[in-house]
Amino acid sequence: MLPTHEFVDGKVGPGCKKVDPIVIADGVTRQFGGNTAVDVQHLEIPRGKITALIGPNGAGKTTMFNLLTGFDKPNTGTWSFDGTSLANVPAFKVARSGMVRTFQLTKSLGRMTVLDNMLLGADEQGGEGMLRALFKPLWRDREKEITEKADELLARFKLDAKREDYAASLSGGQRKLLEMARALMSSPKLIMLDEPMAGVNPALVQSLLGHVKELKNDGTTVLFVEHDMHMVTNISDWVVVMAEGQIVAEGPPETVMKDQAVIDAYLGAHHDQDLGDLDIQELEVERIAEEQGVEAAAEYEAEVLGTTTIAEEIAETKPGTETTESDSK
Repeated sequence: MLPTHEFVDGKVGPGCKKVDPIVIADGVTRQFGGNTAVDVQHLEIPRGKITALIGPNGAGKTTMFNLLTGFDKPNTGTWSFDGTSLANVPAFKVARSGMVRTFQLTKSLGRMTVLDNMLLGADEQGGEGMLRALFKPLWRDREKEITEKADELLARFKLDAKREDYAASLSGGQRKLLEMARALMSSPKLIMLDEPMAGVNPALVQSLLGHVKELKNDGTTVLFVEHDMHMVTNISDWVVVMAEGQIVAEGPPETVMKDQAVIDAYLGAHHDQDLGDLDIQELEVERIAEEQGVEAAAEYEAEVLGTTTIAEEIAETKPGTETTESDSK
C-alpha cells in the first residue's frame, strides 16, 4: 500500500484515519448465532469523495450498511456521522440526519406513481400530520416546493416522461434510477448505494455512472457496494475491502487492486489473473455452483444479474445438472 495519501492522516492501511472523515466507526461487531458477520475495529469514510466498499460474497458489506443506517443492531460498537453519534439510532432518524441509502433490491412502491414515490422521499411534510392534513393552507406551499424538486430530479434522471406511470411499469434499471432520485429528495450529505448496477441493463449503466459522479460534484459523499471492478476503478476515489467481516485493505483503487490481501480474498486459485480484468459476479456464481449447486447459483445470478446464463453454461459442463427458468425464481 502507499505510505501516505492526501485523504489520510498518517499511513495508508486498513482502518487508517482520514483528514476529514464524515463517518467514523469503532469496534463494530455483528454476530448471527456462532457466525461473526462484521468485525470492524476502525473505519473512516472521507467526506465529499466516492468510496467503494468491496469484497467477496458474504464479506459483510450489506450487513455493515444495515448497521450504519439503523436497519440492524450491532452486538458491540459505536459510530458517528458528521460528528453526531448514530449508534442505536433508528433508521428514520438516521435518514433525517442526512445519511440515506438505497437497496440492492429496489424498494419502489409499484402501485404508486413515479411522482408519488418521489414525494415519499421528502422531509418536513406538514401535511403528514393527521390534524394539519385537514388544513391545506398550512402545507400547500411545502407540497408545491417538493413537487417542483421532484420534477427537477425526474428530469435530471430522465424519468420525467414516466412521471404519472405506476412504478411497477418501470424496468429494473429505471427503478434503480428512481430509487437514487428519491434518495436525493431529502438533500442528503451522504448517500449509500447497495450494488447500484446489479441487474441493470448495460444501456443504463453509463447513465447511472454519470449520476453517481454528479453526486460528488454536488458535494454529496457517496459510499457504495459493488462487484463490478470496472465501475469501482472508474468512479471511486477510495476503496475499502472487506473479507470475512473485517477490513483487510483500503486505499486508492489503482493500489488496492494490486494488494495481495485483496487478491487472496477475491481470487483464491485465480492468482494468475488480473483483478481488474475479472468479472467478480461471474466468480461468485461459479463459487456458489461449486459449493451449493447449480440451482443455488442460478438463483443468485437471477437476483443479482437478472439472467441465468452463467449457471446454464456451468450446468452444460456438468452431466446430470440443468437449470430452468423456474430454478431461478
